[in-house]
Amino acid sequence: MGEHLAILDAVLANIRDAVVLTDGDRRLVRVNTAFEALTGHGADVLLECVGDHATLTFDLLSNAMSTADGGLWQGKLRCADGIDRLFDITVSAVNGEEIFPTHYLGLVRLSSGEDARRFGHDELTGLPNRDIFLDRVDQSVLQANRSGAPVALMIMGLDRFTLVNDALGHGAGDRLLIEVARRLRQCVRETDTAVRLEGDKFALVMNIADVDDSVIVAEKVLKTVKEPFGIDGQEVVCTFSIGIAIYPQDASSASAVIKQAENALHHAKVSGRNQYQFFSRDMNRKAKTRLDLEARMRRALANQEFAVFYQPKVQAETNRIVGAEALVRWLDPENGMISPGEFIPIAEETGLIEQIGSWVLRRSCEENKSWQVKGLVPVKVSVNVSARQFRARNLLDIVSGILSETGLEPRWLELEITESMLMNDVESAVSKMTAIREMGIGLSIDDFGTGYSSLSYLGRFPITTLKIDRAFIADVDTNPKTAEIARAIIGLSRGLNLEVVAEGAEVADHINFLRDNGCSTVQGYYYSRPVPADQFERMLTEGVLYHT
Repeated sequence: MGEHLAILDAVLANIRDAVVLTDGDRRLVRVNTAFEALTGHGADVLLECVGDHATLTFDLLSNAMSTADGGLWQGKLRCADGIDRLFDITVSAVNGEEIFPTHYLGLVRLSSGEDARRFGHDELTGLPNRDIFLDRVDQSVLQANRSGAPVALMIMGLDRFTLVNDALGHGAGDRLLIEVARRLRQCVRETDTAVRLEGDKFALVMNIADVDDSVIVAEKVLKTVKEPFGIDGQEVVCTFSIGIAIYPQDASSASAVIKQAENALHHAKVSGRNQYQFFSRDMNRKAKTRLDLEARMRRALANQEFAVFYQPKVQAETNRIVGAEALVRWLDPENGMISPGEFIPIAEETGLIEQIGSWVLRRSCEENKSWQVKGLVPVKVSVNVSARQFRARNLLDIVSGILSETGLEPRWLELEITESMLMNDVESAVSKMTAIREMGIGLSIDDFGTGYSSLSYLGRFPITTLKIDRAFIADVDTNPKTAEIARAIIGLSRGLNLEVVAEGAEVADHINFLRDNGCSTVQGYYYSRPVPADQFERMLTEGVLYHT
């Protein structure tokens, strides 16, 4: 019997489904952790009938287990947040050695379909959904107008949630969200509303006496969520970014305060994560500027306002051009050239970087092929690949398709990736890089030495080129420590039979140091800034490039 109880304990603790257990007289004796997450009722509170919500739910569950017709019961149960939701309970008898059942087991699920949606629940976590959220914000604003007490709205997003899904699978991601919801309920009062909006995004709606109340709750949420989660035998650490807006201080309507909290969340994300940020007018101005820039970027893609500039790579011994790096530039007809530092981060965030990156790749291949057709000496052109592009499942198809359509031989193309992009999933990265190399395309690791990779991984990456970051070149002629690091990277590259390229070479002393220490290929302002395609074509026609 003890062995059977131990097995039952293990099953109930680990099964994802919500389960209740009664004795032979249909008295509730046990609920599992999934049931706690689904309804918000802790086992001790429910079984001891602590509070009105728990007492009502205890009685409803006992009735459901007793009256299930044909083993199925459907009806409303009151959750810990005070909301009645529609549930289905499938009841099964557990027979022991006696004639009559010794226990009854109920499998509890939120009802699906229109009836369930009407009750405003989120099927995974049991928290109120967006419909309830919008209603609660409206009601809180009306109450604030009557009482004068402010409303605090918090919108929260899990930081790097996609890494959990990628590493452990979507099932583990779902279990993490259920646990986050359970902890979130512990941080709020009965009068507050905790909501799951979508994906990894949650919200809290609170009527407060003072702004400091929201600070206390925000800090409590950050602390609670930061404690490690046990998911499928793995210890998972997550953090929240939280955006806070106050009505009527920050907005004059329910919809406006939601928008301001979203703006504050965005600011919390880009400011370093694992923190809360209050809305400010400056934040709103920046958000409008960002939205405007995003809209202009979409128009720029449609109107072909982007161009590819090329920065030559030069063999320091002979001053001969041996390659180039393709760099995107935005030539806005109204505002002139827009700095990549201004639009690339937004392109990354919005996903536009994939369209821009594919366009740059195609244009670079087209122009490189056209130079070859004109009889110029072939050179390899390097094209930067963003983290989002590299993770895309269709990257290989896009690259091979562009090469086929433009007629460029793969050996004249090199893809540049940063080392930090490779470390989230090394096995997947190696597999994709190997497929790229098998196509005959070169692979370069950009900004080497500034990321997170271990030297043990470097031997596994099927790369052809290492680029020394400009940070190690800037004072290589005056700083002995920097010079030693640069020598080490050059030596490492040669030992691994890799080409080494130094970027950021700006003065003759940089060139002399690199040449004397075995780095023959340099890129930087000493020879040339990035230039438009027609100007680079003229450089190729000359073949050599002297200090400008």
